[in-house]
Amino acid sequence: MKLSYKNQTFPVIVQEDEAGGYVVINPSLEGCYSQGETIEDALENIKEATELCLEDAG
Repeated sequence: MKLSYKNQTFPVIVQEDEAGGYVVINPSLEGCYSQGETIEDALENIKEATELCLEDAG
């Protein structure tokens, strides 16, 4: 899947978590990952995590 943020596109990896829900990783930004109960929740959460990772990197 791909995530768009401020005219930038990031590939993300969505994995089903063994404990339930989903884990999403943004491999373009070290340590940038999130999770959610549904795929939709996980994708919304990774958008926020990506914003935070970009702010920290800047």
